[in-house]
Amino acid sequence: MSSSNTFVLLKAPLYTRYQDHSVEPIATKPSADSTPPVIILGAGPAGLTAAYELRKNDIRSVVLEKDNTVGGISRTAEYKGYLFDIGGHRFFTKVTIVRKMWQEVLGADLLSRPRLSRIFYRRKFFHYPLQPMNALFGLGIFESAHCGLSYLWARVVPIRPEDNFEAWVSNRFGRRLFRIFFESYTEKVWGMSCKKIRAEWAAQRIKGLSLLSLVKNALFAPKSSTAIKTLIHEFQYPRRGPGMMWQRTRDIVEAAGSTVELNTAVEKIFWEPGRVTGVYAGGHRYSGEYFISSLPIRELIQKLDPPAPPRLLRAAEDFNYRDFLTVALIVRSPELFPDNWIYIHEPGVKVGRIQNFKNWSPEMVPDPATSCLGLEYFCFEGDGLWNTPDADLVALGRKELAELGLARAEDIVDGAVVRMAKAYPVYDDVYQRGIDAICAFLAEVPNLQLVGRNGMHRYNNQDHSMLTAILAARNIVHEMRGAGPHYDLWKVNADEDYHEGAANDGDDDFSGLESTQPLVPAPLSK
Repeated sequence: MSSSNTFVLLKAPLYTRYQDHSVEPIATKPSADSTPPVIILGAGPAGLTAAYELRKNDIRSVVLEKDNTVGGISRTAEYKGYLFDIGGHRFFTKVTIVRKMWQEVLGADLLSRPRLSRIFYRRKFFHYPLQPMNALFGLGIFESAHCGLSYLWARVVPIRPEDNFEAWVSNRFGRRLFRIFFESYTEKVWGMSCKKIRAEWAAQRIKGLSLLSLVKNALFAPKSSTAIKTLIHEFQYPRRGPGMMWQRTRDIVEAAGSTVELNTAVEKIFWEPGRVTGVYAGGHRYSGEYFISSLPIRELIQKLDPPAPPRLLRAAEDFNYRDFLTVALIVRSPELFPDNWIYIHEPGVKVGRIQNFKNWSPEMVPDPATSCLGLEYFCFEGDGLWNTPDADLVALGRKELAELGLARAEDIVDGAVVRMAKAYPVYDDVYQRGIDAICAFLAEVPNLQLVGRNGMHRYNNQDHSMLTAILAARNIVHEMRGAGPHYDLWKVNADEDYHEGAANDGDDDFSGLESTQPLVPAPLSK
């Protein structure tokens, strides 16, 4: 979500270069009569939310963004009038202050959308979460019988210790269902064996689900207040994609006197014992009293001037990332499948997930006789897939879509490629050492706060990034006014007691945040 994410979009196979277009017109920047006291690094959801919250308190800011558009990973790309999301961003939260901001900014443009996401396996669709009868008929009587026996065996002889993803899922669904519906996709996304992923990720990501709980939900509809998170069937989404939210937020903060500088990469962060003094970006030095950063921590450390202390400089290498790319294909067909997105559990293809943008919002597709699909490939920056030429990636997408039987190759009339670096912070066996080092450094420079996904190296949803930014802005407001609590951003979504204690009132309650966040799979210690 930070400004460091690379954004490359090339048309293929017709080879016309893409030019980025804003989803909404940008307001003219007002002239500033003095230097704003707050400098914000990155114009993703976290950075712009911080500027928005400061604006409510009549505090101006300057937001510095490396790319030529706002929104970070939550931007909306456009190609020939087709709008597509960088990964699919549901607007769903239990945090009241975040929901209020969405409503304030978007109003009637925030649509309620039905959710349908299914697993695609052996050319058949299976509901996700799994529905026993749907799985029974889809797999066939003999395969279902094997799955049932596998489940019973898991109940009688569970895997011990239950310390990895494979063991956790197998103990609740049986090893056979694990291999069919969990193994392939998980390993595509994270690039590691399910035996090396900690069980805690499964316990949170598919919280409360087991084969028994699915049968109960099939027979007895759960009350909305107790429904398992994964079973939620509706979410909100901007009429023209998530970028609409952040383009409009930019307009609002600039109308109030703040500025958002695009194509302005941060090159240096000046500091001295006790404080950050300024940043050098886009050929200019920006001085301020307070700084908020959503840059990836590794880059933040490497940009410090003078250089970071040796321990912190070494810690920069403790932060690693999983990257991904989207191949957007325009298909000459008004309807392909009703899902918002589908998970591809076929080990024979590289694609991991497919978005159907028309089903997120009809306005994402300008021609109703066509559809636009986003084929998502998970990779590491610089690996073979990442470095594949765009024309070849579009050809791969066309081939795999046809192999899956989801569209005919001759109906795919155009395509484009988006690369997104540092999409997912990796929770490996060294990242915590890096977190400890950066927190020790932040204690020495209290006028610098880190927010957002890459800013805090946390794989959490948009509402978490926004909440950390809101609280960072409030810390500045409270310090400038000499009153109010100080929020520890590192405890947000980490300590349930902190959630409840930090909530000021009903409107500001964020105790429900934890239940809406994904947890990154972390490898087991060797």
